[in-house]
Amino acid sequence: MSRYRILLAAVLLAAVAGCSGGGSRGASVVRTGTQAEAPAPASGSPFWVDPHSDAARQVEVWRGQGRTADAQALRRIAEQPVAVWPSGDDPRPGIRKAVEGAARERRTALFVAYDIPHRDCGKYSAGGANGMEGYRAWYGMFAEAVADAPAVVVLEPDAVAHMVDGCTTPDHHAERYQLLNEAVEHLKKLPRTKVYLDAGNPSWIPDPAGLVEPLRRAGVDKADGFALNVSNFQTNDTVRAYGAKVSQGLGGKHFVMDTSRNGEGPLLGDRDQAWCNPPGRSLGTPPSVSTGDPLVDAYLWIKRPGDSDGPCRGGPSAGTWWPEYALGLAKRARF
Repeated sequence: MSRYRILLAAVLLAAVAGCSGGGSRGASVVRTGTQAEAPAPASGSPFWVDPHSDAARQVEVWRGQGRTADAQALRRIAEQPVAVWPSGDDPRPGIRKAVEGAARERRTALFVAYDIPHRDCGKYSAGGANGMEGYRAWYGMFAEAVADAPAVVVLEPDAVAHMVDGCTTPDHHAERYQLLNEAVEHLKKLPRTKVYLDAGNPSWIPDPAGLVEPLRRAGVDKADGFALNVSNFQTNDTVRAYGAKVSQGLGGKHFVMDTSRNGEGPLLGDRDQAWCNPPGRSLGTPPSVSTGDPLVDAYLWIKRPGDSDGPCRGGPSAGTWWPEYALGLAKRARF
């Protein structure tokens, strides 16, 4: 294990032992609820499990309805740490709730910062902050709420890859590069926050060399690394091999992988819609910092399994909890 990996593991595991307090997407607001004991996180994971997640609530609903087998299967999601996607003009309430919950459990909170202007090129997850000043205010509030809590932030899914593939028009590129740099710098001022800049997935940008310069321009050298496969379905082996090539171009930069729904790999055929609620998929490797790869800092569930990718294949709007799809992912899981 490299010295960098040892240091990262030490930071994350220190949060477990000593903190007493912290394609198309879809952000989920952290919901309030009565206090409950959090499920035990997966072995090898220092991350916080939300006891009031949509999956946890669905488990209780199905138990009450007598759907005990389905409830038991869905625990495979409810008992794993998944990322919080704070939304709205003020992300602080949801972040603070997660930070406080993580502090009680002496765990690390996992967040996705997803509010860049012109987000998702006007597609299913369109929106984002109103201009540069709006985004600066938003990431400032984000950082204020995280404060000195141990946290991992995946920064702006799609933002770099959409510039590479041309979806984000060139007239927005300079603004976006500037804002991503600023956000990385601002979040890295937090004493216990790790930042990973999103870099798409192997199916989206097939040539990893095409990401190197855009990631540098977006500030990846100031971040802890980059993130791959967010909300996608590429296999672990495919993502690791691709990430190693991107890393080589970045001088050995580390990365994290979204394994939330990649247990069966991607849907074959229909490439343009393979990312959107594909049938027959399953949960992937549970979150862990024990990856066995010196470049891979963690397997994470960045996409919230069971949240819709958008109104395709009968799904609800992007980011909306879809219990039957979640159940399919859980039932096919191999753990």
